[in-house]
Amino acid sequence: MHTPEEELEDYERTLAHHAADVEDASNGGIDRREFMFVSLMAAAATTFGSHTVRAQAAAAGGGAAPSLQQAAPTPFPLGNGEAPAEQFMPYPGGTGALMQKLVKEHGAGVFDRTPMTVENWSGTVPASEEDIAFLPVHRLAALIKARKITSVRLTTIYLERLKRLNPTLLCAVTIMEKDALAEAARMDAELASGRTYRGPLHGIPYGVKDLFTTKGVPTTWGTHDFENRIIDEDAEIVVRLRNAGAVLIAKLSTGLFAQNDQWFRGRTNNPWNLSQGASGSSAGPSSATAAGCVAFGIGTETQGSIVSPSIRCGLSALRPTFGRVSRHGGMVLAWSQDRVGPIVRTIEDAALVFNVLHGVDPKDNSTVTTPFHFDRNIKLASLRIGVDPGRPSTDPARPNAGDPGAPAELVAKLRDLGMKPVTIGARPTVPGVGQGSLNVEYAAAFDEYVQRKAKEIGLDLNTVIAPAVNNAPYPGTLPVPPVPNPGMSPADWNPRFVQGRTVKAFEYMQNQRRRYVLVSLWGEFMKDLDLFIGSPNADVGPNAQTGHPCAVVPYKFDVPASFGGGRGGGAAAAPAAPLNPQPICAVITGALYNDDKILSVAHQFQTHTDIHTKHPKLA
Repeated sequence: MHTPEEELEDYERTLAHHAADVEDASNGGIDRREFMFVSLMAAAATTFGSHTVRAQAAAAGGGAAPSLQQAAPTPFPLGNGEAPAEQFMPYPGGTGALMQKLVKEHGAGVFDRTPMTVENWSGTVPASEEDIAFLPVHRLAALIKARKITSVRLTTIYLERLKRLNPTLLCAVTIMEKDALAEAARMDAELASGRTYRGPLHGIPYGVKDLFTTKGVPTTWGTHDFENRIIDEDAEIVVRLRNAGAVLIAKLSTGLFAQNDQWFRGRTNNPWNLSQGASGSSAGPSSATAAGCVAFGIGTETQGSIVSPSIRCGLSALRPTFGRVSRHGGMVLAWSQDRVGPIVRTIEDAALVFNVLHGVDPKDNSTVTTPFHFDRNIKLASLRIGVDPGRPSTDPARPNAGDPGAPAELVAKLRDLGMKPVTIGARPTVPGVGQGSLNVEYAAAFDEYVQRKAKEIGLDLNTVIAPAVNNAPYPGTLPVPPVPNPGMSPADWNPRFVQGRTVKAFEYMQNQRRRYVLVSLWGEFMKDLDLFIGSPNADVGPNAQTGHPCAVVPYKFDVPASFGGGRGGGAAAAPAAPLNPQPICAVITGALYNDDKILSVAHQFQTHTDIHTKHPKLA
């Protein structure tokens, strides 16, 4: 077998033999040397690749090699939503192995959605509109089904609260009063006809994070640039909730481009402690739900943005297993990590909403359908539940740097209810799994936006070199302009969406390989567990990479730790005022696709406590 170099030498000898035949310049031929050079360049490009030949020709001859092809066509333009050909799959064996396992265990009905019902209403209807507003979804559903309250009245209660409290909370971007009342009237008419009851969400008012598209209504992503932009389609989750009878009343605030609780009108606040931000980036859904301005909210998470604001605002929530809920119509931050989930006042509400949302959507090729069976009476003794006792700090200079482990109050109550815990230790880690890959996804998703902003400030993106200081402005960019709300962190477009442009493809691929090692190690760690309880924030980062689900549940009522503005994970800062007591939350993490089990366990705890019945006092 000839080497590429030997093949080129053979080709050169053949060309030399035929060169005289084409050289006769007087008869319109071409120069012999030009013929030889162009022909050899074509052969070399085929053998080694055109970029190598051009570089070597320029180095040898002091100039660029002549073009052998016409200019390449302009690449297909990409916006924020087009998914890459590769998609993350959290199950270590892959989608095929997961489907085979599920069918073997559950039979052909594995992909059927299990209907959910709610307990019938008994007793009198609360006289106070505030008491009605703070009822959980499953109780509001019982009232509507029994026709003890109309959707129009309930929607009006929430709309009035939103309009009154939004100047204080800054939780709503767009209040959809006219559309909401029309939809509520339609739900009432269907129920009055006696022919149509869509299920437990029939007539229930809710709000969606303003990352999701809605026909005829602006979708801002938290930025001034898109304050008036309308993407005239409904996101898949909006369609599913409408088909289930839910009434959309507001687009709720997101931190700028899904970072923290700061957006173009200011900071979204924690209703329990107004000196605190709501954390983020699902700030609006959390603040509005905690304040009784909606029955439930829909949030998103890439790395903490459901868990963090739900904890900050003392709520219940579900961050589902990756791939269980469609992201279609939502802003993309990272195709391999973005998730959608309910933010609610009780765990049962999370189950009701998730039962509508989950399942395959062909428009989101990461989605799968797996069983979801919420069990209100689950036997805790039948489950393999891990409990992390925690570990002290090993750094004398940082005595508080240890892991506090599972909250004692939650563990004690679950023991009383029959849990037989298994002690677990530290979870698997893989050195070298870092932010590089996530930054690449950020940069790709926001390339169109960054290109536009670069033109505005005269930045040549081909010359970008990462700054020495993390999150500093890039060379050639203007200083970050003052923002309307001084407390806003510098989540400007420069560092966040440009860093990934400088990551080498090789480094990105190596990161993905290490990530798969992490996924496999977590699969091994969880193989003998249905779920586990650790410290509330210990596993948010790793599980952003592995795709595991978790439930947030309040477990005690106390003064929270002193955290300030809320940067998508709770950045420490001195509070503006002493903090009031509020619900303090724990996190229960499940094995992949055990969303139903973690909710069932959290529900068992919640039905034996009253923390979720408390609500903030707002003027």
